[in-house]
Amino acid sequence: MRMIDMHVHSTCSDGTYAPERLASAAAKRGLSLLALTDHDTTSGLARFMQACRKEGVRGLCGVELSAEAPYTLHILGYRIRPGSAALEGRLSEVRDCRNNRNVKICANLHALGFDIEIDEVEKISGGEVVARPHIARLMVQKGYVPTVGMAFIKYLDRNGAAYVPRVRLSAEECISLIREAGGVAVLAHPAQCRLNDAAMDALLARLKAAGLWGLEAVYGANPPELTMSHLALAAKFGLYTTAGSDFHGANRPEVDLGIAVGDALLPWARLESR
Repeated sequence: MRMIDMHVHSTCSDGTYAPERLASAAAKRGLSLLALTDHDTTSGLARFMQACRKEGVRGLCGVELSAEAPYTLHILGYRIRPGSAALEGRLSEVRDCRNNRNVKICANLHALGFDIEIDEVEKISGGEVVARPHIARLMVQKGYVPTVGMAFIKYLDRNGAAYVPRVRLSAEECISLIREAGGVAVLAHPAQCRLNDAAMDALLARLKAAGLWGLEAVYGANPPELTMSHLALAAKFGLYTTAGSDFHGANRPEVDLGIAVGDALLPWARLESR
């Protein structure tokens, strides 16, 4: 068994570790492979890859895109080329829409009696992407909620009192943009889609036809039986399997960096990284 992690977030999106700190933490934990997959931005990748080379960790350029669906649907991109015109252009538009959404969420929180200002949220983020976890952290700091999780449950998730929908790309466009940038597209944490077997099969058939390359079968929060189910699902649709923790640092303190996998999962990952 070896340790890898193909799903981590930095301060450039909604994590609390800088890209350099992720690389050093991976080196200390003995990871063989680490992929930075920030939400809707590639801004941390140059720093990340430089730090990985310094620390002797094999790094992989990635991104995580949120796709339009009436459920959680995230597409991971690996081996992408930062600076791809099509990808960067669309990511800029997505971030603009996200920023407008953040302003509306803060306005909703104000209407509920909370003193939450967007400029305070931006200071907490310290990165290019400002997201709901930053709003949640500010709510915790001000004593409005005890935990980030409670902020989401009561106010920021789909059924929360201050929730605002966000603009998302279609799953097909996410896959196309990743492929145009030289990458491969992977369905992230399939259990979070919360689909029954027939609906998941239909989704994977549709995404495979659009160019989906892999499935995040080994995910930090999944019990062993669910991992086995996802490995079988990947085999059924001829998809490569990946492994990731979805590490966010202090924003998800229950999630540790690194996933233990068998050597059979590693050869392609080593070949695909650069």
